[in-house]
Amino acid sequence: QVQVVESGGGLVQPGGSLSLSCVVSGTIFSIYTMGWSRQPPGKQRDLVATITSAGNTNYSDSVKGRFTISRDNAKNTVYLQMNSLKPEDAGVYYCHARHDYFGRYYWGKGTLVTVSS
Repeated sequence: QVQVVESGGGLVQPGGSLSLSCVVSGTIFSIYTMGWSRQPPGKQRDLVATITSAGNTNYSDSVKGRFTISRDNAKNTVYLQMNSLKPEDAGVYYCHARHDYFGRYYWGKGTLVTVSS
């Protein structure tokens, strides 16, 4: 069965940096589009960034220039490098995998990012 597991969340000060990782197991990683979403306290979950199996990336306007999504197919891992963090970046970050052919989604349980001084 497919498993998606995030890690790397924690407490960071405004202006700081944090790197999240997401490991996918139980399937062929290279045929999935990967993405990160986040859910601030009291708000809806919104898409942050995606990266296709071909390496094409997309970002929400709120994180462009500050966040970078990347993948390492040899490690079945997708990353989210977050720089210049703002308090509004805080929330639970979720990783997802979308099968390129079947369209099926798999979601992780999330990792909490707190941005506070």
